[in-house]
Amino acid sequence: MKTKIRELRKQRRISQDELARAVHVTRHTITSIENEKYIASLPLAYKISKFFGLSIEDVFDFSDVEDIDYEIF
Repeated sequence: MKTKIRELRKQRRISQDELARAVHVTRHTITSIENEKYIASLPLAYKISKFFGLSIEDVFDFSDVEDIDYEIF
């Protein structure tokens, strides 16, 4: 999943480590999310978005997430 985390960090001159500490994860987690190797959980996406003062949709790009067809039983 694509994100704007790297761009937001650079605009605000925040390191990966600083962001990681602020949202209580490792720097490796932030690196993995920025490099599209890991998809943030909803609680983590919320924390990251709140850190930047933005909505989740403003930070994370859901356009390539496939629609899931749920069957109701």
